[in-house]
Amino acid sequence: MEQLDLYRLLRENAYPGRGIVLGLAPGGTKAAIAYFIMGRSANSRNRVFDPVPEIGGIRTMAADPARLEDPSLIIYNPVRALGNAHIVTNGDQTDTVYEFMSGGGTFEEALRTRTFEPDGPNWTPRISGLVELEDGACRYKLSILKSADGNGGSCRRYFYEYPQPVAGEGHFLHTYRCDGSPIPSFEGEPERVGVPAGPEEFATGLWAALDPDNKVSLFVRYIELATGETEDVIINKYDAVWEEEE
Repeated sequence: MEQLDLYRLLRENAYPGRGIVLGLAPGGTKAAIAYFIMGRSANSRNRVFDPVPEIGGIRTMAADPARLEDPSLIIYNPVRALGNAHIVTNGDQTDTVYEFMSGGGTFEEALRTRTFEPDGPNWTPRISGLVELEDGACRYKLSILKSADGNGGSCRRYFYEYPQPVAGEGHFLHTYRCDGSPIPSFEGEPERVGVPAGPEEFATGLWAALDPDNKVSLFVRYIELATGETEDVIINKYDAVWEEEE
């Protein structure tokens, strides 16, 4: 698979939905994580990413709680840390993976208990990623749980492992192939893409490439493999009313 231009992929796709990028920065000393959310409805767009130090990650929050309609599929913890493991997903399966791994289970075992989102006729896929650090190196995994070609009665689970990441590249997985009605699910393997040197550069490039009408929030984390230290960048399109009132 050829390495693709991530920013071009995003510029040419008005609605990839939610997306995860995992990879290794140039030089091979830092792991990279990116997660973004998009929205077409007012309820989906009414969100911000909020850092939560006690879980080592972030949560989604309503930008304006008074306008929140249905929190069931839009309020969750997208990113959590467990020791040297960093979990990122597009739903509450983040907590499922965290709980399984806390008890000695695996990423795969956790996701085999879950299925795609119950939002027919779209049946939005659940996408998940895991970055694990060990002895100054890292490995990562990606997964997608999706309907069988739009059949809400059948789930297909796919898992992808990258035990020896290549410096300067990563893999991109997103929920939707493009916009539509119903919205077509992502197809094929995670896309091989380039990864820049630092989190600010990555966040700025991703944010600029995402569709200006549909983008909502973006999170980027770089992890120093030798120490486990993290550097995070969060960009929210909408201001949070609850922050303004504090």
